[in-house]
Amino acid sequence: MGENAGAPTEIRLNSDKDMLNVSFGEGKDYSFSAEMLRVMSPSAEVQGHSPEQRKTVSGKRLVKISGIEPVGNYAIQISFDDGHDTGLFSWKYFLELGQEQEGRWAYYLYELEEKGLSREPFPPVEGGPH
Repeated sequence: MGENAGAPTEIRLNSDKDMLNVSFGEGKDYSFSAEMLRVMSPSAEVQGHSPEQRKTVSGKRLVKISGIEPVGNYAIQISFDDGHDTGLFSWKYFLELGQEQEGRWAYYLYELEEKGLSREPFPPVEGGPH
């Protein structure tokens, strides 16, 4: 896949705002959970500036997509209901994520387990602020 991946033929957010469908045609139709997009955001906040700085984001199982804005003719910026909105999702990144979705998700689940983290949002702390 070249650097300039063609634009999707359709980008559709479901009514629950927890699944984003990205279609490129020719059988390249991908469905991404809001959780997956959030924890694999291409932002510097998540990816760092080198592989060693990449963060494992946890507690995002219930996250929703709150907005989508086009960026030029090569990407969209996705806003999430937890306030994260700095990731630019390029067409190339969507294709890579779609083609490697199963492996990347399995590795994410492995990382969570290795680090003792959970997909579940943290419960409120007893006696703590509410």
